[in-house]
Amino acid sequence: MLQIFIVAFIVVLDQVTKYLAKTYLKSMGSVPLIQNVFHFTYVENRGAAFGILQNQRWFFIALTVVTSVVIAYYLFARKQESIVFTIALSMILGGAIGNLIDRLRLGYVVDMLHFILIDYPVFNVADSCVVIGTMLLAYYVLFIANKKERRLN
Repeated sequence: MLQIFIVAFIVVLDQVTKYLAKTYLKSMGSVPLIQNVFHFTYVENRGAAFGILQNQRWFFIALTVVTSVVIAYYLFARKQESIVFTIALSMILGGAIGNLIDRLRLGYVVDMLHFILIDYPVFNVADSCVVIGTMLLAYYVLFIANKKERRLN
């Protein structure tokens, strides 16, 4: 099933990059890939996006578990009509699981990707997948699902 492949691929990629960041980057702090544009910067994030709600570990674990169960239900228990919908939810679920593993295992989420040029907070592969998946889901809801609904009426 496509869903299982996407979720597993994202979780493995996310965990490998976080392992590499902890192993090699943690002691260095930050390494420029493109000076003053994009750096690999090691951060232990105990909050959510942009560092909000610091030290609310159990809240985020509970929220992630509930959200993941709902997404998994839609992915595996319901018939999927759109590849865009399937990919979007799979990306969100894979990213959620990647960060959940960190919260359960470490008590924080490892971040390492840093766009300095636009002063964007440090993030990771899982975060990227959640954001891209959410954008795909919005695209599906706004443009694809709407057309299907109009055809049925």
